[in-house]
Amino acid sequence: MGLILLIIVVLVLLSVLPTWGYSRQWGYGPSGGLGVILIILIILLLMGILPGRF
Repeated sequence: MGLILLIIVVLVLLSVLPTWGYSRQWGYGPSGGLGVILIILIILLLMGILPGRF
């Protein structure tokens, strides 16, 4: 479950980058917040708290 969650967060992070036309007005707030969530998920996966497999 952790790996699927990690993939979803990466895809959402790519969609909120301010390079896209619809998200240019947002600034770096959403992508920075999702970046922090991504780092936390990676740490939890490496520590074994979130299972990487089903």
